Amino acid sequence: MSLREIDSDCWQQLETGASDPDAGFHFLTLASVDQQGKPQARTLVLRAVDRVKRTLELHTDMRSPKWQALAVNPDVTVLGYSAKTQLRLQGKVELHAAHSAVAEAAWQRLSRRTQQTYAGAAPGSDIDHQSNHVANAEDNFGVLLIRITQLDWCLLAREDNQRALLNYTDDGALVSSKRVHP
Repeated sequence: MSLREIDSDCWQQLETGASDPDAGFHFLTLASVDQQGKPQARTLVLRAVDRVKRTLELHTDMRSPKWQALAVNPDVTVLGYSAKTQLRLQGKVELHAAHSAVAEAAWQRLSRRTQQTYAGAAPGSDIDHQSNHVANAEDNFGVLLIRITQLDWCLLAREDNQRALLNYTDDGALVSSKRVHP
């Protein structure tokens, strides 16, 4: 595959991951640094992809420690693996809080069942001391828009592993690409 074909194929697979719960890149690992400077990684559902702007949309509870940490340090790496293909995507998170235009639009696309997952106790809170108070689910809903600046593609095979680095401008244009040793 040419570098342009790799670029196109990766974004196509990510788009499929966002729209198909059974697709390989539906669940991605988001890695960031917490407020104590410690690395954190967690699995999130890929909700939407914009291949022109090079953004990934993920959702989270704004009461979670990750929301506060990302407000301080928006640099992230997203890791996905499917069918012998590993994608490492580096970028910056834009936080879109509850009731913002971006969050409202994303909220409307969610099923009622998924919306209700934001109504429970705050993530990480002690189960033994759970409050009977049920929060307004939408008030806790936040959107993470990750603007990808680098895509590290690696095809793992028994022989002839392949790897390429693709770099994007802030507006999503592919600015450079090259093959590198795996």
